[in-house]
Amino acid sequence: MPRTLVHRAAMTEVFLTDAVEVGDDAFLVAAQWPRDHSLYHPDRSGRTDPLLFAETIRQALVYLAHEYYDVPLGHRFVAYDLDFQITDASALQVAGEPHSVVLQARCATVGHRPPRRHGLRMEAVLTVDGEVCGHGGLRFVAVDERTYCLLRARNSVPGGRAATASAGGGGASATSVSAEAVGRLRGKDCVLERVEPGGEWRMRIDTDHAILFDHPSDHLPLMVAMEGFRQLGHLLANDGLSGDSGRAPAAPYILGSCAVTCHLFAELDLPVSLAVREDRRTAGTRRLRVDAVQCGRVIASSTMVWAESAP
Repeated sequence: MPRTLVHRAAMTEVFLTDAVEVGDDAFLVAAQWPRDHSLYHPDRSGRTDPLLFAETIRQALVYLAHEYYDVPLGHRFVAYDLDFQITDASALQVAGEPHSVVLQARCATVGHRPPRRHGLRMEAVLTVDGEVCGHGGLRFVAVDERTYCLLRARNSVPGGRAATASAGGGGASATSVSAEAVGRLRGKDCVLERVEPGGEWRMRIDTDHAILFDHPSDHLPLMVAMEGFRQLGHLLANDGLSGDSGRAPAAPYILGSCAVTCHLFAELDLPVSLAVREDRRTAGTRRLRVDAVQCGRVIASSTMVWAESAP
C-alpha cells in the first residue's frame, strides 16, 4: 500500500496491504500486523497491542477517503473521534506467523461539502484469521489548506503563548514514569510524566519520536493523544504494576475498549495535562474517564475499560 495514501512517511509503519469495494460504501480492508514492534509490541502474555487496531482503523479510512471518495492528497485531515472494542482478546495471541487481519468496513458521509470539506465516518468489524474479535470506528473531516488555516485560527490558544506563560507550572518539576509502569519496553516510548508538587499527570511530547511523530505536525496527533490515555490507563488499572509485594502482577489488566473524542487542537509547545474524571472498579474490570487539558481547556476526552487477563 503506498505510504502517502495512509499518511505515513516510513514504509515500516504502513500496516494496510489491500482493499476492495464489495458494495455501496462497503469495503474489505486487509492488513498485516507485525509480530513485534518497538512501540506496538505484544503484552507480557503475548497478545497483540490493541492500539494496532486503532492505527489500522485510522489508516483504513484515510486510504478509502483518497481512493474511493475523491479526497485530494493535499487536504488536511482532522479527527473528531475514534473508538474500538476488543471482544475476543484470545484471537490476538501472537503465533508463529503474522495474523491475517481484515476490516469489514462501511463508510458514510457526514458534514460532507466537497470540494473544500469532505466528511467521512467509518464503522468496521475486525476479523483476525477469520474470527470476529472486535469492532471500531473513526470520524474525520478532510479540508483544503484555506479551511484548515481558518479552523486552526479559530481553535488557537487565546492570546498565544504569552497569555499562558504560567501553564508549565512555574517552579514545578516533572519526573518521567518508568516504561514498565505504562506498559512500554523503552523509556523513550513513555509519554507520561508526574509533576510535583501536586502530583499532576502530564504528557511528555517528543516530536523527534520516529513512530509517534512519523512526519511533522503542527498539533498533537490523535494517535499520540491516544497513547497518552492508554499509558495512564495502564498505570492506574495495574496500580503502577507494584501492588503490596512490589512485584508486577502475574495477570495485569488489559485494555478492552477505548473511545476518544477530540474537541480542540492541542499545541505542541504548551503543556498537556491528563485529568482523571472517573475511576470505577467493578468485578474484573476498571473503567476510566480521562480528559486531556491544555491551558484550562479540554482538548480531548477518553473512556477506557480495562479487564483482568488470564495468567
